[in-house]
Amino acid sequence: MYWSDETINWSGLYLRDGDQLYLGPFMGKPACTSIPLGTGVVGTCAAKQEALLVPDVHAFAGHIACDSDSRSEAVFPLMEDGTCIAVLDIDCLETDGISRGEFESFRDIAGMLEPLLRQLRQQTLPFSA
Repeated sequence: MYWSDETINWSGLYLRDGDQLYLGPFMGKPACTSIPLGTGVVGTCAAKQEALLVPDVHAFAGHIACDSDSRSEAVFPLMEDGTCIAVLDIDCLETDGISRGEFESFRDIAGMLEPLLRQLRQQTLPFSA
C-alpha cells in the first residue's frame, strides 16, 4: 500500500494490548508508538470496531497528528472472536485523498491480514486484546 500510490505517506498496524494500541510493522516516518483505546482515529476505530474513512484528519475531534503531513486516513479493525486485536492504518498526503474504491480495496487487504494475524497471535506474538 505504502508504495502503490505516491500520496499514501504511511501504512501500518497498531496491535492491541488491553486498552492500548502499540505500533507494529509500518512503512513511513516514525509514528506514535502507543495510542489509548478510543483516542484519535486509530483508537476510535478499535473502540467502535468499525472501519473509518476520514477525509480530513484535522476536522476529526481528538485526531493525533503523528505525521503533520497526513491529511486523510483510512483505518480498519482486525478482529478475533468479536474483539478488535489490531488496526490497519493508512494515511494520505491529500485531504479527501482516499477514494471510496481505494477504501474498499484497503478493506479487502485488511480482510486478508486478519486470519494471518490471528494465526501469528496463537503462535508467537506477545500481546493480547
